[in-house]
Amino acid sequence: MSGGTGGRPGGGPGGRPGGGLLVAGTTSDAGKSVVTAGICRWLVRRGVKVAPFKAQNMSLNSFVTREGAEIGRAQAMQAQAARVEPSVLMNPVLLKPGGDRSSQVVLMGKPVGELSARGYHGGRQEALLGTVLDCLAELRGTYDAVICEGAGSPAEINLRRTDIVNMGIARGARLPVLVVGDIDRGGVFASFFGTVALLSREDQELVAGFLVNKFRGDVSLLEPGIDMLHGLTGRHTYGVLPFRHGLGIDEEDGLGVSLRGSVRESEVSSPVGEDILRVAVCAIPLMSNFTDLDALAAEPGVVVRFVDRAEELVDADLVVVPGTRGTVRALEWLRRRGLADALVRRAAEGRPVLGICGGFQLLGEHIEDEVESRAGAVDGLGLLPVRVRFAREKTLTRPVGEALGEPVQGYEIHHGVAHVTGGEPFLDGCRVGQVWGTHWHGSLESDGFRRAFLREVASAAGRRFVPAPDTSFEGLREEQLDRLGDLIEEHADTDALWRLIESGAPAGLPFIPPGAPA
Repeated sequence: MSGGTGGRPGGGPGGRPGGGLLVAGTTSDAGKSVVTAGICRWLVRRGVKVAPFKAQNMSLNSFVTREGAEIGRAQAMQAQAARVEPSVLMNPVLLKPGGDRSSQVVLMGKPVGELSARGYHGGRQEALLGTVLDCLAELRGTYDAVICEGAGSPAEINLRRTDIVNMGIARGARLPVLVVGDIDRGGVFASFFGTVALLSREDQELVAGFLVNKFRGDVSLLEPGIDMLHGLTGRHTYGVLPFRHGLGIDEEDGLGVSLRGSVRESEVSSPVGEDILRVAVCAIPLMSNFTDLDALAAEPGVVVRFVDRAEELVDADLVVVPGTRGTVRALEWLRRRGLADALVRRAAEGRPVLGICGGFQLLGEHIEDEVESRAGAVDGLGLLPVRVRFAREKTLTRPVGEALGEPVQGYEIHHGVAHVTGGEPFLDGCRVGQVWGTHWHGSLESDGFRRAFLREVASAAGRRFVPAPDTSFEGLREEQLDRLGDLIEEHADTDALWRLIESGAPAGLPFIPPGAPA
């Protein structure tokens, strides 16, 4: 397979619309997000002005753009891969699950209400097609290329009529489609064939070919199957990407958290000091922005694990209560599982606890919630002198400040408004003894602040742990993104990918029966 390129795709500023590609998948979690990021990094290293796009995202991991808009965290990561500033145009529709059957709908970066899955797919989603196509067109008028990510599978025939993120956007913008399959799950050839065969003739005309992801072993053993797949479908396989650990960065997880990202797959480096530091993260319901913990896991000698039992907190040097889309629900869960009592005991013993966003709110004294859970007045754990009232307007900011003598920045995404009545100031929250609380996501990505905080934790825990003096979270993230770009450049047919982005799907692709049901 070729790793070379002929030239830059045309279009973009001042010309015809820039090139484009839709990265679809045979299933959820097939690798669409990381493949999209990898293609963005490969292109920008070739001098192409490129942007990511996902029409509709379902995720509890989100980010705040500079203009104060909320988008999926995966699209922020892809923007970093493309070396551009994240924009709401890159993810105009975000769904944030609040339970098994409903989600908050975030449109153009702002919440517009809660809808059941039936209500959303019953008409609201289809009405948003014009909005997402306008956003895509604006990006294509600004950039040389726009790499779009699909959602789930394009062959979800029960949802095709209202689809705005897979073949709906491909048809609307005439985008060629590359279907990614996770061979690690097995059945990838059947998945590729079946995906195409369940699409209508008009949709199939845009499906240019396939990309195998997470392959282990000798690729020559796969080649006969690739040849047979071409014979059956008339479509090429554009590459076979090998399995690599630690590349599931900024995953999108909706209701279920897979935790297969860099936290779980990274190896724990040897500590600089004599001890390691053990961090236990309460795996609360509707956990959001668990990517906050990646910066801790990146530190040599820090071991991060997600827990759901009280006894798992006993040997932890730091317990983190992360963000959540359901503060009151998470509080009830902590009490039911005995974790609430364990947190209270830790605080009384002077052992470190950190609450972030929803985790900060439930550590307070009182919660008044007529918005998220509609539970009304609820007692918190009482570990911090904070009273929280949920507002209908969501706070979406990118604060900058100082804490523990170090500069720190982050982002805020919350309905809860905290009234702090005591303790020591800590970012926008407070600290009492070794209990810390803040609404700021991403603060631990500030290297100097993270090191200062870990020194405090280690001292309180009696650990001879020393933070590494040179760990750069930004640098590590850039290394991961470069590894994604390397995968595309070294293992995909980049000449053919370039032609797809610039010129669209090849003409004359055969129809594979039976096609979409009537």
